[in-house]
Amino acid sequence: MEFRKLQDLELTNKKVLVRLDLNVPIKKGKITDDTRITSALPTLRYILERTSKIALMSHLGRPDGEVMPEYSLEPVGVRLAELLGVEVVFVRDYTEEPAEQVLNQLNKNQIILFENLRFHAGETKNDPDFARTLANGFDCYVNDAFGTLHRAHASVVAAAELFPGEKRAAGLLVDREISVLSGLQKKPQAPFTVIMGGSKVSDKIGVVLNLLNHANYLLIGGAMAYTFLKYQGVDVGDSRVETDKMDLVASIYRNAEARKVEIILPEDHVAAAKFDADAEAVEIPGRTIQRGLMGLDIGPRTIKRYTDIIGLSKTVLWNGPMGVFEFDKFAKGSLRVADAMARCSGFTVIGGGDSVAAANKAGIAEKIDHISTGGGASLEFLEGQILPGVKVLLK
Repeated sequence: MEFRKLQDLELTNKKVLVRLDLNVPIKKGKITDDTRITSALPTLRYILERTSKIALMSHLGRPDGEVMPEYSLEPVGVRLAELLGVEVVFVRDYTEEPAEQVLNQLNKNQIILFENLRFHAGETKNDPDFARTLANGFDCYVNDAFGTLHRAHASVVAAAELFPGEKRAAGLLVDREISVLSGLQKKPQAPFTVIMGGSKVSDKIGVVLNLLNHANYLLIGGAMAYTFLKYQGVDVGDSRVETDKMDLVASIYRNAEARKVEIILPEDHVAAAKFDADAEAVEIPGRTIQRGLMGLDIGPRTIKRYTDIIGLSKTVLWNGPMGVFEFDKFAKGSLRVADAMARCSGFTVIGGGDSVAAANKAGIAEKIDHISTGGGASLEFLEGQILPGVKVLLK
């Protein structure tokens, strides 16, 4: 997959429109996690070394075309100014005050940040008129928002298409994401272990089937493990099961058998009578869970088996927690998997918001080779799809 990269653009003294993913959590006007902002800094610094005429755009939350103050990007602008050491000129209504006018008034220590793109209905509709409003007056377009590339939105697709092919490119973060995730689908070094968790088999079916082409082990955790166990005839008590998705599980087993991939399921569990942080944790020593209890984490024997396999792997991808990690009593499985990945000598990748949160909770994020910022975009990319935002950047 050959796409245009930031290094391919001639940026000297050019006016550059940059799509970022600044969709950070904000509570009472304060940013609680600035990871997505700091992830954008390498691309911004690269551009600022070559030109000061840049405008940044992003969404925040889902205001659905309405101006909602709690979704304003203004706090993000303040944080960007602190990190970059420049003044961020916040443009609230770029439909009334075109960016081209503001650009011409900027000094060398100023950059532009547009207010939340999703305050305008044209963004999610991929509206060409709204895209022209965004792109007017700029020479180049850069997308460094991997988490948005699966959306055919105006700032991702229609705006990019307004620039000649040689004037649009992927930022450094997008470049890294595409390179790493593409490598997992080509010839990852074996043994290649895929760890899948989370709640639904149906959410991960496309990813699993695509990765089975190269995987050696598929470790299943989280609520989706109980659908797999139920398929095998195991009684899982009151655990969450997608009873209408057994055909998907059957398809995974057929493909795994054909490709000689070993599927490994939990051998024991940590369960509770209710889904609550204060619920009493009950260790279940075998695969069967009695009625009245629901599985909320993998048990100690399963943890050992999973972490042993991770330790012997040369490539590991983890997407989805092993249990309800946000409840401390049921977080051990996810935290131990995170720790095993940190100690693994192979190439390690973590994707999905909950898995990343578990890695942060375990304090090992910096020891992982690649943490994907993509969420849904990562999953669709790993399914083998060509994302709309990637397609417009292809050579």
